[in-house]
Amino acid sequence: MTPARSVLSAAGTALLDEKRLLDADELRALASVPDEAIPSLAALAHEVRLGWRGPTVEVEGILSTKTGGCPEDCAFCSQSSRFDSPVKATPFLETDEVLAAAEETARLGASEFCIVLAVRGPDERTLRRIIDLVPLVGARTGLNVAVSAGILTDDQAARLAAAGVHRYNHNIETARSHFGRIVTTHTWEERAETCRLVRRHGMELCCGVLLGMGESDEQRLEMLGQLRELDPAEVPVNFLNPRPGTPLSDRPMVGAMEALRWIALFRLALPGVILRYAGGREVTLGQLQAMGMTAGINALIVGNYLTTLGRAPEEDLRMLADLRMPIGALSPVI
Repeated sequence: MTPARSVLSAAGTALLDEKRLLDADELRALASVPDEAIPSLAALAHEVRLGWRGPTVEVEGILSTKTGGCPEDCAFCSQSSRFDSPVKATPFLETDEVLAAAEETARLGASEFCIVLAVRGPDERTLRRIIDLVPLVGARTGLNVAVSAGILTDDQAARLAAAGVHRYNHNIETARSHFGRIVTTHTWEERAETCRLVRRHGMELCCGVLLGMGESDEQRLEMLGQLRELDPAEVPVNFLNPRPGTPLSDRPMVGAMEALRWIALFRLALPGVILRYAGGREVTLGQLQAMGMTAGINALIVGNYLTTLGRAPEEDLRMLADLRMPIGALSPVI
């Protein structure tokens, strides 16, 4: 047996037979298998996904409810007011616009709708708008309602939970050791504390990453360990799609096979999470997106992202039909 096959076999035994998490050394060994073993790595990840989460796929739509003008300096983000990007600040959308977008999301067969705002954190006026919107969207569409509105205080997290927010998104983006090279206006620990508050107040935590910002493989493994500590219900995997005017505008994109390797590793490291295809998959994987669905992914965002275009939702739905993956909710409404 080759070293790669031995490593994969041992990981399969641990995850599928013993139902235990892999340790750091086991994950490091998987991250080091040669490129020719990536299809086998993906196959194992798919088997683990089915064994731990079943065949169902969760579909979500997201809406940039307040775009641009963000005071933070996240180097990947065209919504920062500090960069000369084409994205300009716009006010909070009207209620009817948000409801129309949610209804369209529901028509696609989605179970989740996420209200996203480009802010450091919500001020009182913004928080009240969110708290008013969440039950309206739920009542009108029957969708679970998620929110992404930046850094929260304890009181704000409590009020969002009381309003019926099902899931709160707050990405750590990258490893703690790399974070200061990407963001300087807030710290990794501030993000992590918001994640802890979300769980403390009974909302599901959606905590994602953005691959391709110059982080090393070792830092990606570090990031996996940090995600385990935060214990999210959902992990969106984004790939850098360099945006004009941002400090990372000239970074090369992650290659397709590298992307598949890390999708599989995220599933093998986090076997019980909802692992969601998110931004950048279209440009990174192109015609290989179906391979990601058989490398551990069990959820996806359909339609457009915050400032970039996705592919037509019908293409994703056709892909799921071709793969015979049923669409449904992966977690209950709180």
